[in-house]
Amino acid sequence: MPTKTTVLHALAFNGEGGASPIEDEKIAEMLSSDTLTWVHLDANQSNTRSWFSSYAAELDSLIVEALLAEETRPRMLEHEDGVLLILRGVNLNLNAAPEDMVSIRLWIDTKQIISVRLRKLKAVTEIVENLKIGKGPTDAGDFIAELARRLFDRMEPVFSSLEEELDDLEESVMESPDACLRLGITQIRKQSIIFHRYISPQKEVISSLRLSKQPWLGHRQRRDLQETLNKIIRYLEDIEIVRERAHIIKDELTNTLSEKINRNLYFFSVIAAIFLPLGFLTGLLGVNVGGIPGANNPAAFVIFSSILVAVVTLQVAIFKWLKWF
Repeated sequence: MPTKTTVLHALAFNGEGGASPIEDEKIAEMLSSDTLTWVHLDANQSNTRSWFSSYAAELDSLIVEALLAEETRPRMLEHEDGVLLILRGVNLNLNAAPEDMVSIRLWIDTKQIISVRLRKLKAVTEIVENLKIGKGPTDAGDFIAELARRLFDRMEPVFSSLEEELDDLEESVMESPDACLRLGITQIRKQSIIFHRYISPQKEVISSLRLSKQPWLGHRQRRDLQETLNKIIRYLEDIEIVRERAHIIKDELTNTLSEKINRNLYFFSVIAAIFLPLGFLTGLLGVNVGGIPGANNPAAFVIFSSILVAVVTLQVAIFKWLKWF
């Protein structure tokens, strides 16, 4: 038989917002009863698969494989009188990146909820705590509507933080552009791409769930799912805006740095153009052969220096006339 570590929570709903814990030896009995029972499993345990064989043998093998898969993407699958749901929430665990989104896999029907996790999800923990104090969901429809709401409510602070970080980068680019800012912009673009990858399919999942004909979904739950769907659409719009802004800021930074480089190159080109004839004249008169004019004249150096100053003055005048600077 599977060990106790497989089952993280086993609760029997009382239909009034509360739930009572179920002892391990009574889980099978409660799952086959008319009382709504929620069992939350840890997929990291080696005996989780055998738990399904012992306690939920009636579940289709396709459903079991989907619940235990290592890699998943958000999806919904209706099977007979139940629904397979795979959702993802932001990773708010300690020292974790929010974009490394955590999956929750669920099988839901009128009488049972079986959920499987790979990593801890705070939305699930909050529902368990509310059930213990009598302020949780009353039925399967309430459960999934509340879980979806909590999953997506927790995303809003993450996106607000992402937008604030982008605002700071934009300000830095405008005030003191530096090549090191590219790393921050690239990181934000990477985060937005990952968020879009996992949130976009959840829009279809919640939409399909809201329109499904499952008997445990009432009018109020469908309305709550519609509100959650509206949030998802807004998040996707925000993500798209962040991606576009990050692209524009990166282009602005690239253009600013290019202008700075071009300005420096232009400055050095003007300096080189000014000193090119001076170098030619000094090189010519520095040749150690006979016939160099002024070799025996004490005033030759002053005269030659004056000629160089005149050449530079003439060059500057020509450059200004040509509007080179």
